[in-house]
Amino acid sequence: MTAHPGVPTWQARTHTSADTLCAEAAGHLHDLLLRDGAPPVDGDPLPLLWHWLAFLPSARQDELGPDGHPQPGDFLPPTRGRARMYAGGAITLGAEPARIGRQLRRSSTVTDVTTKTGRTGPLTFVQVKHTLTDSGHTVLTERADLVYRDAQRYQRPPLPPTEPAAAWTCTRQVPIDPTLLFRFSALTYNAHRIHYDRDYATGVEGYPGLVVHGPLQAVLLADALDRALPARTVATFTFRGVAPAFDDHNLQLRVAADDTDTVQLAAYSADRLTMTATATLTPRAERNPR
Repeated sequence: MTAHPGVPTWQARTHTSADTLCAEAAGHLHDLLLRDGAPPVDGDPLPLLWHWLAFLPSARQDELGPDGHPQPGDFLPPTRGRARMYAGGAITLGAEPARIGRQLRRSSTVTDVTTKTGRTGPLTFVQVKHTLTDSGHTVLTERADLVYRDAQRYQRPPLPPTEPAAAWTCTRQVPIDPTLLFRFSALTYNAHRIHYDRDYATGVEGYPGLVVHGPLQAVLLADALDRALPARTVATFTFRGVAPAFDDHNLQLRVAADDTDTVQLAAYSADRLTMTATATLTPRAERNPR
């Protein structure tokens, strides 16, 4: 185990587990995203970020905190009751894809813990590395970025962040409503109350409505990428949450694809930038001369 200077009394350890992403769960997400065609079946490659349907969090009901998250302090460092947010992450895909119905093994380690002071007070940033393998072959590596802030009421910034410089080539609008948020929470076994308990989200944490999951925004951006470039293969996918999105506005998904192998993506809620992402694509195979 490795001690971290950000939390001197806590030591990181590696957690390993095995799971199989079943076709039924993939079919549910297929329907949630309103994808065309038949849902994927056993043996099909796993769409980008759909591995989040496996390795669901496990905790007894009496081990959940007031916000619905499992209490940290074991695998994740202790955070003294701070509110947890999913800040972003990065995915690198292996040479062979993960496939539905195949058993996967995951190795997880906290790789960094950093404490800083932000606009809302002390912040603790936690990075977790996940490695997924199939029969010993790495199919995916992931860096998950978490941030913990003091439990105080949310204050929406007065001005929207600046839009990134990009020429959007594809746009899509996704209606956001409580059923969408609830069903995604159920699919990923996410008990964080800000996504389905309006009284808690507005009365306790001070949000103006139900909060759209950061992972849901990332999944929607990955889905928009697939719709825009269905024939291309993704090599890496990096995303970062910029501001919360709420169920009071639809989510606008934007894709900027040109002749290069790099694609810029962004999500907006009421013209406020909420998430950015960058995908790198595997180079196109050179055509054989006739």
